[in-house]
Amino acid sequence: MTRAIQYDYSGKVVCITGGSRGLGHAMALGFAAAGANLAIASRKIDSCEAAVKEIRAMGRDGSAHGIHVGKWDDCNRLYDEVYARWGRCDVLINNAGLSPLYPSLVEHTEDLFDKVIGVNLKGPFRLSALFGAKMAAGDGGAIINVSSIAAIRPSATTAPYSAAKAGLNAITVAFANEYGPKVRVNCIMAGPFHTDISKGWSRTEEFTRRAKSNYALGRAGEPEEVVGAALYLASPAASFTTGAVLTIDGGQSNPKVA
Repeated sequence: MTRAIQYDYSGKVVCITGGSRGLGHAMALGFAAAGANLAIASRKIDSCEAAVKEIRAMGRDGSAHGIHVGKWDDCNRLYDEVYARWGRCDVLINNAGLSPLYPSLVEHTEDLFDKVIGVNLKGPFRLSALFGAKMAAGDGGAIINVSSIAAIRPSATTAPYSAAKAGLNAITVAFANEYGPKVRVNCIMAGPFHTDISKGWSRTEEFTRRAKSNYALGRAGEPEEVVGAALYLASPAASFTTGAVLTIDGGQSNPKVA
């Protein structure tokens, strides 16, 4: 039998945006369990500090960073803070996302449009440029973007978000080409997951019925089910994987045909 792959991130530093909740929080705890120290970034510093407290309870260390990834200057500040605190960053995970509701496309405001594009695309672009260039000039590293199947299955209720995530898929390839071979850049294209953010729809009877009828696995995912992919993409086990977009959606993007 093939031996199970053991991921060891001892001595490594992983920076995760949106790392205080949802998929980002699950990934943060997963990397901490594998030995990494974490830089947790989100808009709410109190939530970041709470996540760092959890990480320290696991025997690892962490730092909290209150930033808005949709703001260029905040991205610059996160980069400065991470390297000032740790002196290195081995893995950057662009996980922060924003997908607000709106009444209709014609009523979508410019301000809301700019916020959605800023958080989901502009921020990852700037952070990947900053961290990627530093990694490429040093010992290398890995960048993981967290996209959405909305990038390839857009709807009227997700138009700006879908456009931003499609752009994120695209810049994954661009940055892989820019910073290879020392930096690998990949993307997780996530489907429906049960998180505190999605609880308004992911546990409704309507979604449960649709998932059972249309998705191969018949359900939404749990946050912990994305952790293995992140650990793999950031590790030497993925040494020949870059510019890839890995779909983790329980079959949602390929619905069953009646």
